[in-house]
Amino acid sequence: MTLKHLPAVAALVSGLAATLPAAADEVTVKTLNSGPGGSMVFDPAFVRLKPGDSIKFVPTDKGHNVETIKGMAPDGTESVKSTVGQEAVIRFDKEGVYGFKCSPHYLMGMVALVVVRDQRDNMEAAKAVTHGKLAQKRFDPLFAQAQ
Repeated sequence: MTLKHLPAVAALVSGLAATLPAAADEVTVKTLNSGPGGSMVFDPAFVRLKPGDSIKFVPTDKGHNVETIKGMAPDGTESVKSTVGQEAVIRFDKEGVYGFKCSPHYLMGMVALVVVRDQRDNMEAAKAVTHGKLAQKRFDPLFAQAQ
């Protein structure tokens, strides 16, 4: 190959790279006894993803898990319930709004909201789910971020 072929090779490589799928990202969410927003929190409590991305829920402070809140996930997605004290990795292939709780601390308001892409077909259904006072108080600003 000579220098005169270099522009053609560069164009070919650039074109091939543009056709490859984007790499999926993995976001880490910590489960904490105390952190941003008070006691018993997910950090961060709001995450925006693209399809194919995943979240690794890390029980930084033991005694926490992650569980899908009934009615707060797109139709056809499987619910999740991790073991208390164990890491859980969840991959999000379907666009929509997902609500999660820490089962042992849900009454204390330990909730998180995930939005995959800007698809919000299930947003109103997710907002209509009833929660205890503390969980609802934490969901209100999370839904505001999702708008």
